Amino acid sequence: MNDMLVLSIETSCDETSIAVVKNGRDILSNKILSQINIHNEFGGVVPEIASRKHLEAINIVLYEALKEANVELNDIDLIASTYGPGLVGALLVGLQYAKGLSYALNKDFIGVNHIEGHISSCYLEHKDLEPPFMSLVISGGHTILLNVNDYGIYDKIAETRDDAIGEVFDKVARKLGLSYPGGPNIERFAKFGDEDAIKFPKSRFEDDTLDFSYSGIKSSVLNYINHCNLKDVELNKEDICASFQKTSVDMLIENVEKAFKRYGGKKLCIVGGVSSNNYLRNRFLSYFKDIEIYYPSKELCTDNGAMIASAAYYSFLKNGKSDYTLNVSSSVKF
Repeated sequence: MNDMLVLSIETSCDETSIAVVKNGRDILSNKILSQINIHNEFGGVVPEIASRKHLEAINIVLYEALKEANVELNDIDLIASTYGPGLVGALLVGLQYAKGLSYALNKDFIGVNHIEGHISSCYLEHKDLEPPFMSLVISGGHTILLNVNDYGIYDKIAETRDDAIGEVFDKVARKLGLSYPGGPNIERFAKFGDEDAIKFPKSRFEDDTLDFSYSGIKSSVLNYINHCNLKDVELNKEDICASFQKTSVDMLIENVEKAFKRYGGKKLCIVGGVSSNNYLRNRFLSYFKDIEIYYPSKELCTDNGAMIASAAYYSFLKNGKSDYTLNVSSSVKF
């Protein structure tokens, strides 16, 4: 089979990213223009601003991606874009741009599920990794555990029933007066705190499920902060961050351990923005001695075009191209 060059576009939230990837594994370019500094003053992503900034940036990012990859548009074999889940306005910018390129260049077009993109990020980092394996997707919008049986074939084991873990990190950070995004700042403060100082409760379900719940610990931390403020007790932000972080990771580890006991397997890929947390990485590596644990590089943990290109490549080989009638979805299921 001849080499396939995929040009992919990712605009599901606040990163404008375009990548060129060969055969689903080799990154020729992966340009990312982040809007973090813009949204920081609002304490989170403002959808209307995100969409407008994608429109302003996308031509520039495309030019930089092609330049770094040292290819022309006519060299591209497949045009890909995220179609969901994500912010509708932001997704529309990337999807419509990809369709336009596909039509103008007479190249095949394919839409990619954002979650499948995160799962595929490990293929870029670990060239010998092949299914089957278990994957934990943890980000600002998702907490999902699934079995990857083959390329594009998944069995969902568990998901959050309420808040995603990354969303809770952001909300706790905002309550503590830490800047957006919250995850890196929680981790930074936690390094200087006592993770056993405060006992925050873990959410548990009575039914036989491996699903996650982070609304309970979120409420417990916010209530603790409110109680301290009402009593005029000085907050120890370091201890709060360390105790919250430990309990949040404990909940992940416990459910993943149960999943391996129930389903078997020897490989775990942890992906998504929260997987860049060094504390989390070290806890998993030290706890699961008999499991091979894979992470993407930190650049590939956050939203990026390269992961979308990898997913697009394997999806195209299995299912072929998408129709131009494909539309965006803010909450497409996986």
